[in-house]
Order: sequence, then structure tokens, then C-alpha cells
Amino acid sequence: MNQPAIAAETIAQRAALARLIDGLVSEDGMHPTAIDDLYLIRCSAPSEPVHGLQKPALCVIVQGSKEVRLGDERYTYDALRYLVVSVAVPVAGRVLEASPGEPYLCIRLDIDPALIATLVAEAGPVDAGGGPQRGLYLDRIDAPLLDATLRLVRLLDSPQDIAVLAPLALREIFYRLLRGQQGRHLHEIAVRDSQGHRVTRAIEWLNRNYVEPLRIDELAQRVNLSSSTLHHRFKALTAMSPLQYQKQLRLQEARRLLIAEGLDVSSAGYRVGYESPSQFSREYSRLFGASPVKDLARLRSIA
Repeated sequence: MNQPAIAAETIAQRAALARLIDGLVSEDGMHPTAIDDLYLIRCSAPSEPVHGLQKPALCVIVQGSKEVRLGDERYTYDALRYLVVSVAVPVAGRVLEASPGEPYLCIRLDIDPALIATLVAEAGPVDAGGGPQRGLYLDRIDAPLLDATLRLVRLLDSPQDIAVLAPLALREIFYRLLRGQQGRHLHEIAVRDSQGHRVTRAIEWLNRNYVEPLRIDELAQRVNLSSSTLHHRFKALTAMSPLQYQKQLRLQEARRLLIAEGLDVSSAGYRVGYESPSQFSREYSRLFGASPVKDLARLRSIA
């Protein structure tokens, strides 16, 4: 098949996906579906940056564009490229292009590490490439991946077929990610006892215990790595050190406590592990661009 035909095919597939999503979700937001781990996202206007912990997922934009910030790095993508997050990372994301007439439409499919490990075992290894890989990457979408995604979303219109056919479509989607040009990103973190897998275990531990004081030597021992290897591989995967990662987790949770539970600034900082209110305020301002009090007032005014 020649290149123009491939382009025409992907355009048609994206148009079909846009019609499907537009018919399934009429309100802005992230909508769970009858298929586990599949979410449909709609947004009718460009957004402010939204901070959060992004768990492993495939994100396919059907319409519009988005920017995701990981540490100091920025990733901008649209309907021509997909985003894969292979390890849980604190990010800030904002919709760049959207309007009521042409809303931002996106498919998010959470990644099941067990399924990835099964596919690696069945399909065999992929080229490991040169050294540690970032746990977030963009790649150009192609017709076969779009076709499998389209078949998965179409199942939402025939719920009786989901139990049998959805697992087949999911296997194909993740298989195509693994066999793609950057499949090594997923391969490395799925292979048990690889360094990438051990760093993933350190990330999972931090997500469960971010309030606790961080001792790198103890964390490295817990996942059977040297301290220097853990630090190097952790930063390669997440674009930040373990301490910076923990700090973002703490600050994001503190912001949630301020907004959702109405805690005062000192109590929110203390709840997430800060002993110094002044240090908490400084680091909060550095991440969110304003002091906790000013940031909370701005968020309430927007709401």
C-alpha cells in the first residue's frame, strides 16, 4: 500500500473515531466506559495546566492537541501521534486546541503490566536500544494501531460482545505498541528483575509511602539496586530524581487537600510530610506558580 493510501486510511479512521466518541460522550470530562481501563475524554476549550499522577497508559488524540510537561520537558502531540506512559509519573497537562464546534477528543487506555509481560513472553524480545529509556514517549500513529483502537471503541455500541472481543483488541493494541519503533520502553519495564522493572518497583513504593522520609540507600536495597544505579535509572525513566519525584507527589496531594478537604496551608503541608511551613510554601509556589493561598483563591475563582 502506498503512502497516500495509508494517509487516507488513517484520516478515515480518525473521522470514524471522532463520530463514535462524539456520540458516546456529550459533556466535557473524562468518562469511564463499559470496557475496563478504557476512558473517553472530551474538552470544548483550551485548558489551564492540570497537575496529577499519570499512571501507565496509552493516549490517542482523535481531535485537537495537548501539551504534557514532565519535569522541565514538554511533549506536544495531536491526532498524528500517540503518547505512551510506561511508568507512573507526576505530570502537568493542558489542552491546546479545542472549541465547542471541534472539541478535543481523546482515548485513554490504561496499561496492564501483566498483559504486557504476557505479550513479551509470547512475542519474544525487542531491540533494547541504547541505554535507559524515558518512561514517557511520543510516536507516530499508523493505520493498524488506529484500526485496532477503532474496533475496541466500536464495541461500546455492542455491549454483548465486549467480554469476548475486547480482550482480543486489547492484545492487538499492546502488541503493536511493543513491536513499534519504541516498544523497548514497555519491554524493559515488563521484564521481571530487569533494572527497569526494579526501578518501577521503587516508583510504586514511593507512590505508597511518599509521606515517609526518603532514604535512597534503603530504597535501593529494597529493590536490589545500588544507590547510584537507582538514581541514574530513576532519573532516566522519570526525568527527575527520587527526591524530586517524592516532592511532586507530596505537593500534588497537598493541593488536593487544600481544594477538596479545606485544610489550612500548615495542616496540608504537615499531612504530606513537610515539617516546615515556609519550605512547603516555597516549594508549592515553585511548582504551581503561586503561593498556596493565592493558588487556592485563583482555583476557586475559576470554579
